[in-house]
Formats: sequence, structure tokens, C-alpha cells
Amino acid sequence: MSSGMRDDLLAAGLAVFDRSGFEGATVAAIRAKARASNGSFFHAFGSKKQLAGALLLEVLRHYHAAMLAALDPVPGAQQGIDRLIRAHLDWVVSSRREARFLFEISRNDWSEEVRDAQRAQNARLAEGIERWRAPLIARGELWPMPAVTFVSQLVGPAQIFCRAFLSGRDRADPRGEADTLIACAIRALVPSGRVSNNQGAAS
Repeated sequence: MSSGMRDDLLAAGLAVFDRSGFEGATVAAIRAKARASNGSFFHAFGSKKQLAGALLLEVLRHYHAAMLAALDPVPGAQQGIDRLIRAHLDWVVSSRREARFLFEISRNDWSEEVRDAQRAQNARLAEGIERWRAPLIARGELWPMPAVTFVSQLVGPAQIFCRAFLSGRDRADPRGEADTLIACAIRALVPSGRVSNNQGAAS
């Protein structure tokens, strides 16, 4: 099985899942979209669920790369908050189909093998954020808090707008809320005595 055919099947799967959801998608529809034979599909993936799991890992890799790129070069506290929120919003809008799959379609009952790989990918993102965050906490530039709390304060509010956008409930571009979301995150994450009024100037 060539990597080209596997990639074609993943791309076709993404399109079919986006159109029909996981339950509504069929192997036949994915094969037709990829112009792949039945044998080619099952040589690459044992089932629709296995393809969906592989696609989840691929989409996660793209999302995490976009988020980690926001921390290179290493920013200060406010600039990092600004960059990470904008990176999240930009990725959701520019990769809408992938974002819908990741945040709206993906399911928790896929194989343990995929969940383990997903946890490993999530851990790499968490480590990248922590390498940036830990020195800032040590210098008093960010409030100390558990990593999960930090991330929920950072991108949780943005996700409300992103999910409405991805589901079609709201057609407004969530990036229009970026400045407000960044200002709120800075108030939640940066000690008041360390807040600069020109927080976005270097973003």
C-alpha cells in the first residue's frame, strides 16, 4: 500500500465524515471519494473506525504544530497568551473541516491503541506549553495553577465561539473575538501588577 493511497483515503474520510458524520459515513462512500478499491481500503485500514482513529492522530498533529509554532521564538507571558489564542482561532477557521472533525465529530470509543497515541500527542503539546510557562511562573509573570486549569482559561472561552462556528450555529468568524478573549485570558492568568497595557504590540 503506497503512502499516496493511504493519504487519499484519509482525505476522503475527512470529507465524508464532515458531510455525513461518523455514523452516517460508509466505507463505500470513502472508497468512492478516494477512487479506491475495496481491497485497497482494507489493506490500509481494518475498518471505518480504524481510519477515523488514524485521521484523528493526523489532525491532532496539525493542530499541535500550529499551537507550538506560536511559542517559537519564545514569547513573554502576555505575548504568548496572545499568540496561542490567535493560533487556536486561526487554525479553526483556516482548517475548518479538520477542526470540525477534531472538536465536533471525534468520539471517545475508538480503540485503546488510538487513545494511547492520542494521549502521547497531547502530552507533547502539554510539555511544549509547560516549557514556556514554567519559567514565567517562577518569575511571577503568570499565576501558578495546574496545567489543565491554565489551558482551560487560555482556550476554553475561545472554544465556545469556535464550536458555534463549526456547528453552523453562528456564521461569525470567531477571530473577531480575539482581542476580547486575549484581554480576558490575561486578566485570569497574569498577576495584575505584571499586566502591560500594550499586551498585543509584539504579537
